[in-house]
Amino acid sequence: MAVSEWNLSGDEMCPQRLVLEHVTSRWGVLVLIALEERSYRFSELRRAIGKVSEKMLTQTLQTLERDGLVHRDAKPVIPPRVDYSLTDLGREAAGQVRALAAWTEQRMDDVQKARLAYDEARS
Repeated sequence: MAVSEWNLSGDEMCPQRLVLEHVTSRWGVLVLIALEERSYRFSELRRAIGKVSEKMLTQTLQTLERDGLVHRDAKPVIPPRVDYSLTDLGREAAGQVRALAAWTEQRMDDVQKARLAYDEARS
């Protein structure tokens, strides 16, 4: 896909841009990576991710569910039980996100060196 097709002018209506923002958002990345391991109940997922508010986790899950990446399975029991898992599309997206996360881990020393060089050049 050409760069021009990504609508870099800032038009938030570009569908590819919106999905990319959902998948690569702070919490979207962590949700996808966590759910790649197994399905989770809401409270388990919140603990696994850490430092995410209920509101943000709810919004992230709803967005990823709407995009077809997350499956929400509500069981009609008392108390209610809701499990979250990845769809096939979500597993594919999680694999891509995990590859990016692995790259950042592998190249962190280079990033740190670049940051130090940048900061030294500006002081």
